[in-house]
Amino acid sequence: MSRIYALVNQKGGVGKTTTVINLGAYLAQLGQRVLLVDLDPQANATACLGIDHDAVAGGTYDALIGRAAASDLILHNPKLQLSLLPSSPALAGAQVELVDMDERERLLRAALQDTAGRFDYVLIDSPPSLGLLTVNGLMAAESGVIVPVQCEYLALEGLTQLVQTLGRVRSALFPGLAIRGLVLTMFDARTSLSQQVADEVRSHFPGKVFRSIIPRSVRLAEAPSHGLPISAYDPSSPGGLAYRALAAELLHGDGVTIPRSARGKV
Repeated sequence: MSRIYALVNQKGGVGKTTTVINLGAYLAQLGQRVLLVDLDPQANATACLGIDHDAVAGGTYDALIGRAAASDLILHNPKLQLSLLPSSPALAGAQVELVDMDERERLLRAALQDTAGRFDYVLIDSPPSLGLLTVNGLMAAESGVIVPVQCEYLALEGLTQLVQTLGRVRSALFPGLAIRGLVLTMFDARTSLSQQVADEVRSHFPGKVFRSIIPRSVRLAEAPSHGLPISAYDPSSPGGLAYRALAAELLHGDGVTIPRSARGKV
């Protein structure tokens, strides 16, 4: 049975796509079959893996509207052992088109049923908004929501709005929706502000914040321009080590045993 997580934050620039790509890459390196779902019309996750979204023949949009089965649209990178349901320009208009469709909030969940049993982990990269596409991501997140939180000013204000949205979705559509954990990103140990934000997040969400902290890192910022996750670009960098630790922490928390062949990579 797949563990399906949506990575969500309505605030842009918090490291959401970076977390999807690099967490997914390290989960794959640790022996998991991983599918990344690019639900963002900006297609950043698709671009970060070196794919030109303008050249995508079919992707998340086609799966949502039922034009094609999701399994027929998945791209696989054998070198990284990562699979991707890519975004495409057509997804930009999906929020308008989906409004009149039946079960419009559950279209992604239905589409992903086509991939059942093929993947251990499915990570959904939601757009930086709280619109219909994000609600589809939340409705598909059977295992919970992972929230990247930038260790900068106004982080908590954005979290308040997100928690309210999660509450509305939980009460109206999906009572089982849960926060799996919050990931502190862009942490700068040289500033007291980063530590203050980290402390505040932990106090507001006790027991829900991952121990692994993602630092500000030039190498993390460079990796997408090469179409690579940090695990392939510079695994020994602070960012690489942090995401490797996060993947191991997620697996441990999920009760997943790392295969013997991959244990030396932890």
